[in-house]
Amino acid sequence: MSPIIQGIITIIIGVGGCVGYFFLSNMILDKVIFPPRDDDHGRNINRATMVRPWLFLFPAMFALGLYLVYPVVGSFWRSLYNRSGDTFIGLGNYTQMFSEEGFRTAFFNNVLWALFVPAAATFLGLLVAQLTDRLKWGNIAKSLIFMPMAISFVGASLIWKFVYANDPDIGIINALRDVIGLGPIDPLQIPFWNNFFLMVILVWIQTGFAMVILSAALRGIPEETIEAAIIDGANPFQIFFKIKVPQIMGTIVVVWTTITILVLKVFDIVYAMTGGNFDTEILPSYMMDYMFRDDGRATAVAFVIMIIVLPVMVWNIRQARKEMR
Repeated sequence: MSPIIQGIITIIIGVGGCVGYFFLSNMILDKVIFPPRDDDHGRNINRATMVRPWLFLFPAMFALGLYLVYPVVGSFWRSLYNRSGDTFIGLGNYTQMFSEEGFRTAFFNNVLWALFVPAAATFLGLLVAQLTDRLKWGNIAKSLIFMPMAISFVGASLIWKFVYANDPDIGIINALRDVIGLGPIDPLQIPFWNNFFLMVILVWIQTGFAMVILSAALRGIPEETIEAAIIDGANPFQIFFKIKVPQIMGTIVVVWTTITILVLKVFDIVYAMTGGNFDTEILPSYMMDYMFRDDGRATAVAFVIMIIVLPVMVWNIRQARKEMR
């Protein structure tokens, strides 16, 4: 059967199944479970009205349970078994993992990423959003800065591999060193600092995202507050830091936490640039080291990453709700 026909049939079955489910479930609710009666004074109608939203939520809740909750529970249960999956070892994978130097290095590097990348990307995005709004060609500048968002992480890594190349004819860093008479170096092999060279790639990508969100927030600030500050004699720095920034602090926090969640899950850049060598490993790349040879250890690392990401996601949801209010 042609893939096109298969796709059409799948869509028809999916849409038809949803329509049929909603129609039949509401009919059963109204005609069988809570049929209207003359002696109940509308109580069955009110009961049906209270139950009806759950009928619409059930498909989404079922899908989330099947594709989100079940894999999480299954992964945690798998992390309690040995490499082959036939012997229950409890928290053995976790205790062994926390005792390894490689895990501690990956965890420390993840902390560095979580501290530096969101701060740098949010600050640069806010700075660019403020400056470009004052320029006639600001939209062109915003387009150029936002363009890296359209590049995949692997593609961006390959671009920056040329920037960090050892050859002075290719790498910008070594070209500058060659101008002042210094020998070539490999930035990705410099201990500790090589992590920051990798972080720059993600900052380069995420600055455009932060700029777009924060630019919209800045434009939403009431002009009356700015005009009142100007009348009171405030200079541009005071207007920016004491008038504008406090009014968009909720948006700044949302952008910060969104980038933080991305940072805690990033894997492509490290894998494409160094493969986790030279002490640049982070938790996702550390997990990949065990992915195809020790499922118990890999799922244990994945569960640790989920626990780390979870509080940030909860905070992000709360801030988003506050922003909507």
